[in-house]
Amino acid sequence: MSQKFQELINSERPVLIDFFAIWCGPCKVQSSVLTTVKENIGELARIVKIDVDEYPAIAAEYGVRGVPTLAVFKNGNLLYKQSGVHDVNTLTNLLQDIAEN
Repeated sequence: MSQKFQELINSERPVLIDFFAIWCGPCKVQSSVLTTVKENIGELARIVKIDVDEYPAIAAEYGVRGVPTLAVFKNGNLLYKQSGVHDVNTLTNLLQDIAEN
């Protein structure tokens, strides 16, 4: 997975990683927000969910201590990382800004 993860984040297109856990209540809220964000941004960015219980090494590598944590990568660079539930407008604007720069 780690090599695949590197390939994933080395994209020209921004990639939002949703670090989540199945048992996490706020993660379910974040997931529904991300569905709307995906509709808003279309092909501008990718949204990928990573279960921290299935891939603890990746979560540890990026310092994910709580879920949900969202991280945005572009060309392999971590441009944004924040824990907690985000709203639709914040994420839509963030991804549009990163995609355009």
